[in-house]
Amino acid sequence: MKKIEAVIKPFTLDAIKQELHSLGITGMTVYEVKGFGRQKGHTELYRGSEYVVDFLPKLKIELVVKDDQYEPVIDAIKLKAHTGKIGDGKIFVTELKDVIRIRTNEHGDSAI
Repeated sequence: MKKIEAVIKPFTLDAIKQELHSLGITGMTVYEVKGFGRQKGHTELYRGSEYVVDFLPKLKIELVVKDDQYEPVIDAIKLKAHTGKIGDGKIFVTELKDVIRIRTNEHGDSAI
C-alpha cells in the first residue's frame, strides 16, 4: 500500500477528484494549507503599505491506495494539477506498513 500526499493549487481539486473517482478511488482527505517554494510569494499593497505575502494558499490531499493503483493515481494527479506554471505543486509517496479500519478491525487492502 502507498500513501500519496499532493500539494496542489486550490482550483485543480474538482478535476483531480473527478479523475480519481473515475479510477475507483472513493476516499481522500483534503486540508487547506499555506506554503511557499520556488514561487516565493508576491508583494501586495494594503492601505499604502507594501508587504510580502510569502505563504500562498494551497490544498493538500492525502489518499491511501493499493500497490496496483499507485501509478494510475499519480498519473491522474499530475494530469489534472498541471498548468505549466510555477507553483503547480508536489506529490509525495510513502510506503505503508498497515491500514486498520477501526469499525470492523479490517487490516491491509481490505481496510482501504
